[in-house]
Amino acid sequence: MEFFCYHRDRPASAALRDELLEEHWSYMDRYAAEMIARGPTFAADGDTATGSVHIVDLPDAAAARAFAFDEPNYQAGVYRDVLLRRWRNLLGRTMWEFPGGRTDGDRYLVLGLGSGRDTDLVVPSDRDELIAYGPLLSDDGATTVGTAVLLRAPDPDTARAVLAPHLYADIEVHDWQFGGRPS
Repeated sequence: MEFFCYHRDRPASAALRDELLEEHWSYMDRYAAEMIARGPTFAADGDTATGSVHIVDLPDAAAARAFAFDEPNYQAGVYRDVLLRRWRNLLGRTMWEFPGGRTDGDRYLVLGLGSGRDTDLVVPSDRDELIAYGPLLSDDGATTVGTAVLLRAPDPDTARAVLAPHLYADIEVHDWQFGGRPS
């Protein structure tokens, strides 16, 4: 079962986040085999972390909740809130299989949050720029409540355009980068 997890940072938590970096990476290392994608989001300045994305394949909802809420940054109060949803990997690959590599171009997280209508369930034809793409689902997996996308794009407006705005109550765009330990 695939899950999308977005931990949003609490304001003024950067020093605590930095202090816990090794604990965070060590915790995530335990989930390396289950990881589909991961990485931090940033404010427009490109330096201030605003959150952390993790897309994981876990046995069930209880395992996903444990993953999200046992995380060291969450336990220490770095995060303000957590968006945890079932998710479906429509690309069928991990971020490490993205043909564009880890560093070339700007990367974004785009969240289309549901409005009660159908969402973008068909992968866009220009899938070469998509790193991860799939619907956010209700706990039972029966209802689509949004869409989560990681992609490479020249700017935030181009990233936002990957989703049809009339299908969502809100679309968020966040600067994002590949996560994990630096090589």
